Amino acid sequence: MNVLITGAAGFIGFFLSKRLLDQNYNIIGLDNLNDYYDVSLKNSRLSILKEFKNFKFNLCDISDKKKVQSIFRNNEIDVVVNLAAQAGVRHSIEKPDGYIESNIVGFFNILEACRNNKISHLLYASSSSVYGMNKKVPFSTEDFVDNPVSLYAATKKSNELMAYSYSHLYKIPATGLRFFTVYGPFGRPDMAYYKFTKAILENKSIDVYNNGDMLRDFTYIDDIVESIYRLIKKGFINLDDQTPHRVFNIGNNKPVKLGHFIDTIEKELGIDAKKNLLPMQPGDVPMTYADIDPLINEVDFKPETSLEYGINRFINWYKSYYNI
Repeated sequence: MNVLITGAAGFIGFFLSKRLLDQNYNIIGLDNLNDYYDVSLKNSRLSILKEFKNFKFNLCDISDKKKVQSIFRNNEIDVVVNLAAQAGVRHSIEKPDGYIESNIVGFFNILEACRNNKISHLLYASSSSVYGMNKKVPFSTEDFVDNPVSLYAATKKSNELMAYSYSHLYKIPATGLRFFTVYGPFGRPDMAYYKFTKAILENKSIDVYNNGDMLRDFTYIDDIVESIYRLIKKGFINLDDQTPHRVFNIGNNKPVKLGHFIDTIEKELGIDAKKNLLPMQPGDVPMTYADIDPLINEVDFKPETSLEYGINRFINWYKSYYNI
């Protein structure tokens, strides 16, 4: 099977590409290698992928419609996994333009390319942020999600609406993936656990929002990848005659208080953090909590890697990668 993965040099894209390459899938990787965070980290991931003979890389921004169309035309693609996006809730407040260009225009280009080529299944990244200030827990894909509290969340909700319309009009089987706070080795340096670890090791203070009382459904990278892998392997079965579109939560189904999350990092490092307690940030939400029963029923898999195991794996990688 030939799988196109956009954002292949990104955190999730890298691990998913590696998993599929290990299973002898042919991977067409696509990434623009932008400088939102340290490009050398992206290049480190990419260098590992390039060791596989069944990996082909394309330097491309998905907002470049002509180049996207060319990649689709020049490769026999069976499945598309769109993970390319401008990430970050807080960054979307400071620099909104990139979110429209990548998450809206770029995703539209992917949909158009899928429409004009025989794609058997499109899987695309959404986010738990679409739930906004939803007070009903756990968050269900049946919940009303029309009140995003950040532009990032709005773009991800827009992706779901766009994918639904293309599925309805052109019968493109599409699966939306609402990720819940993904963490692990080779992760994104803008994420809290990465920044906390770096600051603690450098004896610097860490910013703790909402006094550490926020709850997050932290999900280890291996569980994210296993879920996507099983969805790809199973394919889109029992298509709705009208609209072959669905959405799944991919989370750990076990919210953890931010304060406990920091405690776990401190314990693993053997160093107490200097905490700078701050109020809730604009765009943030007090809790995320995934209802994953539909995912379990679909692929017979439940993400449940413990926080202690996941943080241990991340910090061991961090110390090795940065020669600490």
